[in-house]
Amino acid sequence: MSTFVDGAQLHAKGGNGGAGCVSFRREAHVAKGGPDGGDGGKGGDVWLEADHNQASLLGFRDHPFRRGTDGQHGTSKRQHGARGKDVVVGVPVGTMVYDANGQLLVDLRGPGDRWLAAEGGLGGQGNARFLSNQRRAPAFAEQGEAGEEFWYDLVLKLNADVALIGFPNVGKSTLISRVSAARPKIADYPFTTLVPNLGVVRVGGRAARPGDATEFVMADIPGLIEGAAEGRGLGHDFLRHVERARVLCVLLDLSEGAPMTPEEQLEILLRELGDYQADLLERPRVVVGSKGDVAAYELEGVRSISAVTGEGLDALVGELAGLVSRARASEAEALEHEVVVHRPMPEAITVRREGETGWVVEGRAATRAVRFQDLTDDQALAEIVHRLKELGVDRLLTRAGVREGDVVTIGTLSFEWWRDDGGTGLDRGEHHRATRRERLARHGRLDLDESNDES
Repeated sequence: MSTFVDGAQLHAKGGNGGAGCVSFRREAHVAKGGPDGGDGGKGGDVWLEADHNQASLLGFRDHPFRRGTDGQHGTSKRQHGARGKDVVVGVPVGTMVYDANGQLLVDLRGPGDRWLAAEGGLGGQGNARFLSNQRRAPAFAEQGEAGEEFWYDLVLKLNADVALIGFPNVGKSTLISRVSAARPKIADYPFTTLVPNLGVVRVGGRAARPGDATEFVMADIPGLIEGAAEGRGLGHDFLRHVERARVLCVLLDLSEGAPMTPEEQLEILLRELGDYQADLLERPRVVVGSKGDVAAYELEGVRSISAVTGEGLDALVGELAGLVSRARASEAEALEHEVVVHRPMPEAITVRREGETGWVVEGRAATRAVRFQDLTDDQALAEIVHRLKELGVDRLLTRAGVREGDVVTIGTLSFEWWRDDGGTGLDRGEHHRATRRERLARHGRLDLDESNDES
């Protein structure tokens, strides 16, 4: 089984928030102690963090689920619940995160880059939070908020300094095994390499001083064939690993068993790179002839190397090290850079129609406004009305075209919209208060517009 995986899925689930507590102070010689329910703790978040110690996405292939722990519930005596623990998920540097619709959300290009994949739910407020001069004994509290939950597609693009490009069986794996400690599979047949291999190349030797030595990462990319840019062979699966390479090293087979002449090889390889991504042709590039010990061809202006005998390897590595150093120096991005979030998660409140007479209000702020434990409590409903009006939900519904008698749903709460000279469906109505209990029993749902009492 391959230990390199460059595509996987992630299911991120933030921890649920703890529930607020409904409690009243009960002590000897204290006749009316008042509310003392504590708040619930916030659920743990799920973070993605780029880690240079992670080589691939193998850990997500069979176990894609990551979840933050839940916050604890509040208790009496104003004791708040503990916050849930965050989960930090390590991913390889160069991991790109897409949503279920294929939209790029974030690109974790540098070591230590972090991105919030799923936020934990807020803890509910205890009844002590709702004490006021008008509400001396609140008998309700907030329910904990459910944590966010998403499926993501993770795609890895290697961050290599040098990418080895060439046809199958051109000698890329042999070359990287000679100039680094990488030990890829080597055999005398095409497509021996089925996954990219990385090796660290050190120029200057072990005895060199730290400032005089240069290290760079070389990637052995599986062999390309004509039509790779359109997906033939391994196609796009591995061409993407070339995108971030600072320098391209193109190997041409000079042996008698080459599939075509070196000129034809070079023309096809450059065409495939350009068809896949045009700016790849603008990268610093070194073209060398491979298998120089058994060469049957010569190409003017192209040096010959042999990974078997070591001929020309020192000069090649030195030239690559120089190009890498100059590319690093000229990059606009330094070690410190911002994590680019390509599409932030929406926070606005929206209204959408559902059927002929149904409306659904979506948005985290609106859902948070109705998360009370007891939705039959008149004081809790009055608080919900106050919150929704402050958020402008009544105006949004009116602009959307809601009509009297339509059913509006916000989270777990449903109510019938009404309008008269005294107000709209989110206002108090004396004539509705008298029939609220009867309609609750008949419809099995709450009518928010009918539910307010003295607040």
